[in-house]
Amino acid sequence: MFDTEASEKEAASVQFRRQLNRVYGWYTLAFLGFVLLLALAEQVGLSRDWIGFIFLLSTMAVYAGIGIMCRTTDAAEYYVAGRRVPAIYNGMATGADWMSAASFLGLAGTLYLSGYSGLAFIMGWSGGYCLVALFLAPYLRKFGQFTIADFLGERYGGNWPRLLGICAAILCSFTYLVAQIYGVGLITSRLTGVAFELGIFLGLGGILVCSFLGGMRAVTWTQVAQYVVIIVAYMLPVVWLSVKQTGVPVPQVVYGFQLEKISAKERELTNDPKEQAVRQWYVERVDTLSAKLVEPARALADDRAAAMARVAEAKAKRATQTEQIAAEKALALLPRDADTAVRLWQAELAEAQTKSKPLNGMPPQAQQFSGDPDGTPAEQAEYELSRRNFLALVFCLMVGTAALPHILVRYYTTPSVKQARESVTWSLVFIVLLYFTAPALAVLVKFEVFHVLVGTSFDALPSWVAAWNKVDPSLLTLTDVNRDGVLQLNEMSIGGDIIVLATAEIAGLPYVISGLVAAGGLAAALSTADGLLLTIANALSHDLYYKMIDPNASTARRVSISKMLLLVVALAAAYVAAQKPADILFLVSAAFSFAAAAFFPALTMGIFWKRATGVAASLGMVAGLGITFYYMVTTQPWLREVFGVQGPVRLWWGIQPISAGVFGVPLGFAVIWIVSWITPPPPPRVQALVEYMRYPRNRAR
Repeated sequence: MFDTEASEKEAASVQFRRQLNRVYGWYTLAFLGFVLLLALAEQVGLSRDWIGFIFLLSTMAVYAGIGIMCRTTDAAEYYVAGRRVPAIYNGMATGADWMSAASFLGLAGTLYLSGYSGLAFIMGWSGGYCLVALFLAPYLRKFGQFTIADFLGERYGGNWPRLLGICAAILCSFTYLVAQIYGVGLITSRLTGVAFELGIFLGLGGILVCSFLGGMRAVTWTQVAQYVVIIVAYMLPVVWLSVKQTGVPVPQVVYGFQLEKISAKERELTNDPKEQAVRQWYVERVDTLSAKLVEPARALADDRAAAMARVAEAKAKRATQTEQIAAEKALALLPRDADTAVRLWQAELAEAQTKSKPLNGMPPQAQQFSGDPDGTPAEQAEYELSRRNFLALVFCLMVGTAALPHILVRYYTTPSVKQARESVTWSLVFIVLLYFTAPALAVLVKFEVFHVLVGTSFDALPSWVAAWNKVDPSLLTLTDVNRDGVLQLNEMSIGGDIIVLATAEIAGLPYVISGLVAAGGLAAALSTADGLLLTIANALSHDLYYKMIDPNASTARRVSISKMLLLVVALAAAYVAAQKPADILFLVSAAFSFAAAAFFPALTMGIFWKRATGVAASLGMVAGLGITFYYMVTTQPWLREVFGVQGPVRLWWGIQPISAGVFGVPLGFAVIWIVSWITPPPPPRVQALVEYMRYPRNRAR
């Protein structure tokens, strides 16, 4: 009887996979045909605005259609997609869930701006999936709950571990969600030309239509479709750029050759007299701003008096209207008071200090760490500090990856423990495909900027420069400092978030490719935002409301509450993202540190040490998360401003706030281990459950 049931299930599973293969095979072909059709339409005169709107509306319509077809009120379908997602498709969905705005937009930009040190993100994020496969995914799937807080509540007993798991899941997921919605606003505004704030709320509709209607079921199948868009959008312009520069269609192969050319160009730019003149201008600017900050009130009064004198002089000499307006505008733009002036001048001072250095403050692309291990004591100390921060960031990203709730919950959706383990492998394959391409993209774009853009007349700059400046001046600004009419490297400020989005335009490719890249970035942000929204809403509706407040609530009521909470959380995150709180990469990295400190010690010790107790896990989560949050608040500029922290920044061992989890994780482990030995052991039932999770013969069942 049991053999018959198993055979029927296996046959149904095979049939389901074949059906998925047909559906997504036709979908991929249709998408490629759609891009080709738009490319032909561009050649016959279709405008850029229409191309952007068509990409936005068509992809949103596909995602909405999947969400509508997958709508459900069944608890198992809504929370874990019915536990019937095949390993390869779960890997694709996880890949899309993982390919956030930070991976798609920020990774190549970070590698462009920081060179070798940016590889910490690739090493950390990729290595994290090894931890997931070895230590967490199969055991959590075998445990068979709906959420991470569910595991903590059942494994450690009582409401405190569950409640702390809920709070930690909301904290790291909401931080991550804000970064995704910021990316949605950035991409939507570039695609359609609408204001950034309006772009956020346009994109929000695409996020909600999937997660709101069908929960994990709709999100899963939408994410598979989104992965196709993401990988095509990312790979096509990079391959094209590689062919344009080298004639080789495999960008990963030409990476080393182009890196050598960039290194030679870096030496040339460092010694270029025009670049040196620009750097000298910024050195003088540093001196001027430093002097103003000594007595800011007096300096502001002097600036205001000088500006008023220029206005009076322009009127007295009956200057042209343009000159008079410029003089009046300069007066109006002066800071209102000394405090405002200090904040403005400090920001300008930091920018001037960066731009007074060679290569616009960027390290040489091939340089491993700043400083010199064989140089002066100061250079040796700088080298050690740089290496320490690199390793700390790799650690935080690895452990944070292994503990992110919206990623771990994906492994609850597979039919078996074996497929949970296999889906981790597929996830890594699909993710590495993009991660191995990002360093090549950064190098290829830098080659274009150094060899094509730098040295071009300001009058001959491509139109995309003005277009991106209109979207957000903080992302791209050009200033002719030495007044020679030619762009020097240090006269350009470019944000890492636009490196990928502007790749096609930088390379001079057809605009349809730019629209495709933006659609891929939008898919990346939407897919991750869907998973994060669902994690937060489910933590509140399932873990808080159903498990702790009303255990008798019906399935329909639980799902309805989850949908309402999902809408509230989405609007709150959109409001915060509209304030442009910090750069995408910091927000994402903060989420990793929070997840690492809060969850990784409690999860791994709960799985591998049956002596770990609920009190110990609760205190370990509080201690780890608390020290991580405290360090960020006292050292990160935006958080210091939000919480009103005064006084100088004091870094512990020179570790940057982006890696704050390096303090929280070991503290969490230490607290759990110590407190577990001084508190009563867990009940025999719990210890038997831990043994069951780890029992070898049951791993593949």
